[in-house]
Amino acid sequence: MSHASSPSAIRLHVNIDHVATVRNARGTAYPCPVEAAVVCMASGADGITAHLREDRRHIRDEDVRRLRERISGTFNLEMAATDEMVAIAIATKPDIVTLVPERREERTTEGGLDVIGGGAALRARVESLVRAGVPVSLFIAPSEDQLRASAAIGATQVEFHTGEYANLTGAAQALELQRIASVCTLTKTLGLQVALGHGITLANVGALAKLPEVHEFNIGHALIGDAIFLSLAGAVRSYRGALDAARSSDA
Repeated sequence: MSHASSPSAIRLHVNIDHVATVRNARGTAYPCPVEAAVVCMASGADGITAHLREDRRHIRDEDVRRLRERISGTFNLEMAATDEMVAIAIATKPDIVTLVPERREERTTEGGLDVIGGGAALRARVESLVRAGVPVSLFIAPSEDQLRASAAIGATQVEFHTGEYANLTGAAQALELQRIASVCTLTKTLGLQVALGHGITLANVGALAKLPEVHEFNIGHALIGDAIFLSLAGAVRSYRGALDAARSSDA
């Protein structure tokens, strides 16, 4: 059930990391993130996102292999820009890789990747992935400088970190939305697709979904949390409905 065929539709990618978090908390084989991914795809998601962290705190190597085998839609592998992770991605061949900053002591990804500071080493890793036929998305702050640097090193997509927007309220949140919108307008000129992710909930997704340049949302923690009350299928349908309603009301 893909919505990507409609030119006005927004792709919904569900991040299933926290299904693995629950599994790993007890060291059991359940709940299975791969089975969760199958449910998400059957319920209206266009793709699945999973972050293989260096410490393997949630998604594991075997999960990545099985996700590649089972997912019929887009499989987006999030990972740090390291030689180990690049080798895993080249061997696994996800539909797209999203390079993210990663620190072992953080609870979740904090801020965007510093593409400018990544220099030649980051460019070389992006080029290795592209040569292997794996498109690259870069998870960055909504910054014009970082956006232009992303285009320059061969990314086909950027994912703007929306955590600051999610943490603000009122006038401050409206200003941050304007900043995101302003940077989004540059992406078409640079030939980049746009995804948004981090801190997105049913309460705040509507305004972001109205931005016409946005092609995709990656939503994880809030959606998995909502699934406790709505069921996993119900949560996916709720976010799918919110995205479609926002985009259709702005058409």
